[in-house]
Amino acid sequence: MRAVVQRVNGASVVVDGETVGEIVGEGLCVLVGVTHDDTAAKAAQLARKLWSVRILEGEKSCSDLGAPLLVISQFTLYGDARKGRRPTWNAAAPGPVAEPLVDEVVAQLRALGAEVATGRFGADMKVTLTNDGPFTVLVEV
Repeated sequence: MRAVVQRVNGASVVVDGETVGEIVGEGLCVLVGVTHDDTAAKAAQLARKLWSVRILEGEKSCSDLGAPLLVISQFTLYGDARKGRRPTWNAAAPGPVAEPLVDEVVAQLRALGAEVATGRFGADMKVTLTNDGPFTVLVEV
Protein backbone atom coordinates (compact mmCIF):
# COMPACT_ATOMS: atom_id res chain seq x y z
CA MET A 1 0.00 0.00 0.00
CA ARG A 2 1.11 3.50 -0.74
CA ALA A 3 -0.15 6.73 0.80
CA VAL A 4 0.53 10.37 0.06
CA VAL A 5 0.07 12.13 3.38
CA GLN A 6 -0.42 15.88 3.58
CA ARG A 7 -0.53 17.94 6.75
CA VAL A 8 -3.54 20.18 6.28
CA ASN A 9 -5.54 22.91 7.89
CA GLY A 10 -8.88 21.69 6.58
CA ALA A 11 -9.78 19.49 3.61
CA SER A 12 -12.92 18.30 1.83
CA VAL A 13 -14.13 16.01 -0.94
CA VAL A 14 -17.05 16.88 -3.21
CA VAL A 15 -18.85 14.41 -5.50
CA ASP A 16 -21.55 15.69 -7.89
CA GLY A 17 -21.80 18.96 -5.95
CA GLU A 18 -22.23 17.22 -2.57
CA THR A 19 -19.59 17.33 0.17
CA VAL A 20 -19.07 13.67 1.06
CA GLY A 21 -16.11 14.08 3.42
CA GLU A 22 -14.60 16.99 5.32
CA ILE A 23 -12.19 17.71 8.13
CA VAL A 24 -11.84 21.08 9.81
CA GLY A 25 -8.63 22.42 11.31
CA GLU A 26 -5.32 20.62 11.69
CA GLY A 27 -5.20 17.04 10.43
CA LEU A 28 -4.07 14.81 7.62
CA CYS A 29 -5.34 14.37 4.08
CA VAL A 30 -4.34 10.86 2.96
CA LEU A 31 -4.48 9.54 -0.59
CA VAL A 32 -4.34 5.72 -0.50
CA GLY A 33 -3.27 3.47 -3.37
CA VAL A 34 -3.55 -0.32 -3.36
CA THR A 35 -1.51 -2.79 -5.39
CA HIS A 36 -2.13 -6.48 -6.15
CA ASP A 37 -0.30 -8.05 -3.21
CA ASP A 38 -1.73 -5.83 -0.49
CA THR A 39 -3.57 -7.45 2.42
CA ALA A 40 -5.75 -6.55 5.40
CA ALA A 41 -2.60 -6.82 7.55
CA LYS A 42 -0.93 -4.14 5.43
CA ALA A 43 -4.04 -1.98 5.74
CA ALA A 44 -3.82 -2.27 9.54
CA GLN A 45 -0.11 -1.46 9.44
CA LEU A 46 -0.78 1.64 7.31
CA ALA A 47 -3.54 2.75 9.70
CA ARG A 48 -1.21 2.47 12.70
CA LYS A 49 1.46 4.46 10.86
CA LEU A 50 -0.99 7.20 9.85
CA TRP A 51 -2.35 7.48 13.40
CA SER A 52 1.12 7.75 14.94
CA VAL A 53 3.34 9.51 12.37
CA ARG A 54 4.68 12.72 13.94
CA ILE A 55 4.21 15.29 11.19
CA LEU A 56 1.71 17.68 12.74
CA GLU A 57 2.73 20.98 14.35
CA GLY A 58 5.29 20.51 17.11
CA GLU A 59 6.19 17.00 15.89
CA LYS A 60 2.87 15.66 17.13
CA SER A 61 0.75 12.86 15.66
CA CYS A 62 -2.98 12.56 15.09
CA SER A 63 -3.08 10.27 18.14
CA ASP A 64 -1.37 12.94 20.26
CA LEU A 65 -3.80 15.68 19.26
CA GLY A 66 -6.97 13.79 18.34
CA ALA A 67 -6.57 15.35 14.89
CA PRO A 68 -8.88 14.10 12.12
CA LEU A 69 -7.91 12.36 8.88
CA LEU A 70 -9.51 12.55 5.44
CA VAL A 71 -8.82 9.26 3.62
CA ILE A 72 -9.32 9.14 -0.15
CA SER A 73 -8.78 6.19 -2.49
CA GLN A 74 -6.32 7.01 -5.29
CA PHE A 75 -5.52 4.23 -7.77
CA THR A 76 -3.30 6.59 -9.77
CA LEU A 77 -0.64 6.36 -7.03
CA TYR A 78 0.41 3.14 -8.76
CA GLY A 79 0.57 4.72 -12.20
CA ASP A 80 3.83 4.22 -14.09
CA ALA A 81 4.91 6.93 -16.52
CA ARG A 82 8.54 5.87 -16.98
CA LYS A 83 7.99 4.82 -20.60
CA GLY A 84 6.19 6.77 -23.27
CA ARG A 85 3.83 9.64 -22.62
CA ARG A 86 0.87 7.74 -21.24
CA PRO A 87 0.95 6.15 -17.77
CA THR A 88 0.04 2.51 -17.27
CA TRP A 89 -2.05 1.37 -14.32
CA ASN A 90 -0.94 -2.29 -14.26
CA ALA A 91 0.35 -2.09 -10.68
CA ALA A 92 -2.94 -0.69 -9.32
CA ALA A 93 -5.26 -3.30 -7.83
CA PRO A 94 -8.73 -3.52 -9.43
CA GLY A 95 -11.69 -2.01 -7.60
CA PRO A 96 -13.02 -5.29 -6.09
CA VAL A 97 -9.59 -5.81 -4.46
CA ALA A 98 -8.78 -2.19 -3.60
CA GLU A 99 -12.07 -0.94 -2.17
CA PRO A 100 -12.24 -3.38 0.78
CA LEU A 101 -8.61 -2.61 1.65
CA VAL A 102 -9.15 1.16 1.66
CA ASP A 103 -12.24 0.52 3.81
CA GLU A 104 -10.05 -1.57 6.13
CA VAL A 105 -7.58 1.31 6.57
CA VAL A 106 -10.52 3.51 7.58
CA ALA A 107 -11.97 0.86 9.92
CA GLN A 108 -8.59 0.30 11.59
CA LEU A 109 -8.10 4.06 12.08
CA ARG A 110 -11.53 4.34 13.67
CA ALA A 111 -10.75 1.35 15.92
CA LEU A 112 -7.67 3.25 17.10
CA GLY A 113 -9.92 6.18 18.05
CA ALA A 114 -9.44 8.39 14.99
CA GLU A 115 -12.04 10.72 13.54
CA VAL A 116 -12.01 9.79 9.84
CA ALA A 117 -13.81 11.34 6.89
CA THR A 118 -13.65 9.70 3.46
CA GLY A 119 -14.10 10.26 -0.21
CA ARG A 120 -16.28 7.96 -2.34
CA PHE A 121 -14.52 5.01 -3.95
CA GLY A 122 -14.44 5.15 -7.75
CA ALA A 123 -16.19 8.51 -7.95
CA ASP A 124 -15.02 11.62 -9.78
CA MET A 125 -13.96 13.54 -6.68
CA LYS A 126 -13.01 17.18 -6.27
CA VAL A 127 -10.54 17.47 -3.39
CA THR A 128 -9.88 20.83 -1.75
CA LEU A 129 -7.30 21.31 0.96
CA THR A 130 -5.01 23.80 2.58
CA ASN A 131 -1.60 22.12 2.76
CA ASP A 132 0.03 23.35 5.96
CA GLY A 133 3.74 23.97 5.46
CA PRO A 134 3.53 22.73 2.75
CA PHE A 135 4.19 19.32 4.23
CA THR A 136 3.76 16.13 2.20
CA VAL A 137 5.28 12.67 2.73
CA LEU A 138 5.03 9.30 1.02
CA VAL A 139 4.31 6.30 3.24
CA GLU A 140 4.63 2.74 1.92
CA VAL A 141 3.96 -0.49 3.81
